Amino acid sequence: QVQLVESGGGLVQAGDSLSLSCAASGRKWSDYDMAWFRQAPGKEREFVAAITWGGSTTYYAENVKGRFTISRDNVQYTGRLRMNGLKSEDTAVYYCAAVKYGAVGRTIDFYSAQGNYDSWGQGTQVTVSS
Repeated sequence: QVQLVESGGGLVQAGDSLSLSCAASGRKWSDYDMAWFRQAPGKEREFVAAITWGGSTTYYAENVKGRFTISRDNVQYTGRLRMNGLKSEDTAVYYCAAVKYGAVGRTIDFYSAQGNYDSWGQGTQVTVSS
């Protein structure tokens, strides 16, 4: 498994922007698809965005599409989530996750299922005040 560590969370105001980072180690980063999930207080963890191992394809949850951008750097062994136009409902602990790349044809249904991931970070808190 690859080890993942998130950073970049904090307290911001509605409408602000924030970038989260995910540092990977222990395995070849380009062997893994990665994703961001989040968990708000009292709610289940939900899918936010995913990116394939080479960075060519991205997927987003409907409630963040157009505001969030997922990216990765396979040389620096990092992943990133750029969040613009933050809303109070974006308040959550954000987790980065990774899964070994597999057969061609994975869809958003695969990437949005947290049970498919075998590596998780510890999470970073994002709080958006209105």
